[in-house]
Amino acid sequence: MIKFTLATCVYNSAAELPATLQSVMGQGYPYIEHLIIDGASSDGSLALAENYKRESDALSNGHEIRIVSEKDGGLYDAMNKALRLAKGDFVLFLNAGDRLHGATTLDLVAQAVGGRPTGVIFGDTDIVNGAGQFVRHRRLKPPAELGWKDFRRGMLVCHQAFFASTALTANCPYNLKYRFSADFDWSIRIMRQAQEKNLPIVNAKTIVADYLEGGMTVKNHRKSLLERLRIMGHHYGWPTAVAMHLWFVARAVIKK
Repeated sequence: MIKFTLATCVYNSAAELPATLQSVMGQGYPYIEHLIIDGASSDGSLALAENYKRESDALSNGHEIRIVSEKDGGLYDAMNKALRLAKGDFVLFLNAGDRLHGATTLDLVAQAVGGRPTGVIFGDTDIVNGAGQFVRHRRLKPPAELGWKDFRRGMLVCHQAFFASTALTANCPYNLKYRFSADFDWSIRIMRQAQEKNLPIVNAKTIVADYLEGGMTVKNHRKSLLERLRIMGHHYGWPTAVAMHLWFVARAVIKK
């Protein structure tokens, strides 16, 4: 059976963390490693994580909860720490405030793979508010089939719905020179590796995650766009990167 590593990076997120933890505890799928990477929080986040571990362990549901709490160099540094610790077959980042969509989400994802060697599994995402209420479907919809070149049109798959094989992530950390869009660059590199190794990129055909409205990229929108321009220039060439970003700007103006 497939073992999933769910990685939750936390820093002073006591208000948002419980919803994430409950969404994992509610999974009926037993083969779960849940890594909680805390950046030495001072607001009670660590205590919440420790209580969650005790409750989950008492359920004997097969879930393995591992907590690390120490200072780090920011979100992507913490995510790299999770990649180094991950022991599952696939890793998914579900940070504080994000939730798995339903109690059978991981069952559905595992069924989509069917035991075959796979590089990436991807799905859809809904946007929710802090109370967990549906706000809207994510504007960018994942295509039926996905390849690394498809991200020329933007990040078609939300990071919270992107399961990467740990056979690929072992030698593919996040590039820490990017402060806001390292996940975009990382996803492209993971998919490129998968295709080079002839490992399928599988559409789970289900909503994987409920993504908390207003994440780090949204709060730093301009800086994130500039980083994405650099990333696209690196992977797809500058003419493509500039042309696509002009289209992104035009699309935003048209929607207004």
